[in-house]
Amino acid sequence: MCGEASVVESGDDRRYGPAPLPQPRGPVSAALHDALMSAPHDLSADLASEFDGVDPIDDEDLQLTLFLCYELHYRGWRGVDDRWEWQPSLIALRSRAEAVFEAAVRALAGPQPSLLDGRTTASALAAVVAADDGPALSAYLQRRATREQFREFVTHRSIYHLREADPHSWALPRLGGPAKAALVEIQVDEYGGGRLDRMHAELFRVTLERLGLDTGYGAYLDAVPAVTLAGNNLMSLFGLHRRLRGALLGHLAAYEMTSSLPNRRYGRGLRRLGFDEAATRFYDEHVEADAVHEQIAAHDMCGGLVRVEPHLAADVLFGASAALALDRLFAAWILDSWQAGRRSLRPRGPGAPITFHVEEPHRATGSETASLMTGLAC
Repeated sequence: MCGEASVVESGDDRRYGPAPLPQPRGPVSAALHDALMSAPHDLSADLASEFDGVDPIDDEDLQLTLFLCYELHYRGWRGVDDRWEWQPSLIALRSRAEAVFEAAVRALAGPQPSLLDGRTTASALAAVVAADDGPALSAYLQRRATREQFREFVTHRSIYHLREADPHSWALPRLGGPAKAALVEIQVDEYGGGRLDRMHAELFRVTLERLGLDTGYGAYLDAVPAVTLAGNNLMSLFGLHRRLRGALLGHLAAYEMTSSLPNRRYGRGLRRLGFDEAATRFYDEHVEADAVHEQIAAHDMCGGLVRVEPHLAADVLFGASAALALDRLFAAWILDSWQAGRRSLRPRGPGAPITFHVEEPHRATGSETASLMTGLAC
């Protein structure tokens, strides 16, 4: 509903999906979009040739095509036949797009050692994290971001956080022993110990609501650029391929090892802007939880995996490096956009900027005045 951060549409609860199909961004996503609106059938074998020679991480058409395919393995798409999930020609298209994407990510992450050179897995991961030199987006959000910019950031993050932990859960049936036990320990916290109100996805939903944003699952898919989709697609790529299980655990470890300080900064940034405890709870929860998860992820989860399957050591480090590399691109995209005086989100149409309607936010005093972002929620 225009002007409201509503989660109900035509009597259906939109919070948990499936999301409506996003608008196409090129010839391949357009053909796939149209196909998904009908019964499963064979796609043209020539579609994937459109991706020859593109920069896959920045290519809107490729990243949306991958997201359209991957989401069939999560919540599906509203009105789309579930049988599309394993339609052979769709899987063939996805595989071609994945190959191009994975090659680009590997080039970006750089070569990884096959052995740990006498180091423990945890110390090797710590070295990868220490070498990261990405732009300090969290520091900007803490000290300088406007309410409008913070809403933009949260809009980007909504694509992942409303299904937080789901991509990494793909690893569970692929693991055994200490790595599996450690991953379960982390995921139990991510899913709130079985309590709906403590699930991290639900805590983030409250943050969206307090910032006056749409809390519907996938509500902002049309608003986020390729670089945001790429970060999400990377997790799905790792999660849906057993051969990349080491990379998936390395990816999660990098997230856990680098999130405590940024989340502290995000919470401080929201408080600086006058938002209340309900708005910051998601970030405050991660400050404490991820400080514990960091040790579990590096020592018990990744260390446990490499002890059982030492040939996966390089994959673990690749996953961590890839996670940090795409996060650097994401942060640079946002900061470069803001420094140039433009939005970091996609326009609603040709030449039409995304605009925010900013009113007084929910404040620490407990006032219930609404902040609206009508340019995206409508």
